[in-house]
Amino acid sequence: MSTPNTKIPPPYGITERKKQELDQLSQQVIDAQDTVVQYQAIVNSLTEKSNKLNAQLVTAEANKTQALSNKDLLDTMVNDAKDLQNNSEITFDAIVLADAKIKTVAEEIKTTINNLIYSAEVINKLANLVIRKKASNPLISDELVTMVTTAGADANNAVALTLVALQSVFSSQATTLESEAAMALQLLQATKLYELMIGEEVDDIQNELPSTETPTGSDETYTIQSLLDYAYTVTSNMYNESLEASKDTIKQLNDSESKLSDAQVQLASLQAGYAAANAAALAS
Repeated sequence: MSTPNTKIPPPYGITERKKQELDQLSQQVIDAQDTVVQYQAIVNSLTEKSNKLNAQLVTAEANKTQALSNKDLLDTMVNDAKDLQNNSEITFDAIVLADAKIKTVAEEIKTTINNLIYSAEVINKLANLVIRKKASNPLISDELVTMVTTAGADANNAVALTLVALQSVFSSQATTLESEAAMALQLLQATKLYELMIGEEVDDIQNELPSTETPTGSDETYTIQSLLDYAYTVTSNMYNESLEASKDTIKQLNDSESKLSDAQVQLASLQAGYAAANAAALAS
């Protein structure tokens, strides 16, 4: 009968086993420290990035606000220019109408003067006839002579007064023509200003304006209004992009800070465990 050839494991000292446990704990502490360092570096980097993005966000918001202010201001100016153009057109139409009425009055006064002159000639001839007849016929009353003489004088005075009225009408017509020319220029300039702002031609009044040499417009397709609208769109997009980037970075920073906190707690726990194990080993 043979005896089995078995090896008895060498004695395993308690000190060596504790040393191995301490080495494992030490390595875990080192790994935990590395993890904390990594997360701390990530948190620092994200904090710096977040600060920069916040600064960019403040600038983007200020640019957006300024662009909106410029846009609103131009909208107000466009409305004011439109009001000026409308008021100028109303005034110009009123002056044109007044000029037409003055011309009508002038024609009526001319007709009246012609009739008065004819009437005055007839009355004067009648007065001369009555006076001659009076000399040869005493039966003709003095009252009749006085009446025809007075009528002749009144007719002559009426002609003179009507001529004065006609002269006043001509003066008014000259003033109206000057006002019409000035108002036409103002209307043209107000219309061009409004067209410049909106980038479109206002065709409804062109036929009403007198023929005037005007500078040719620019071939540029962009208008002040479209440029400011575009600037507001760009600054709004930049603000939204900055806001989204800032929010995303803050989310990453919060996640990293949470992981860093967990890693720090884990490190503290491992350090405490290692210190306790080391103390126990030294005491044995």
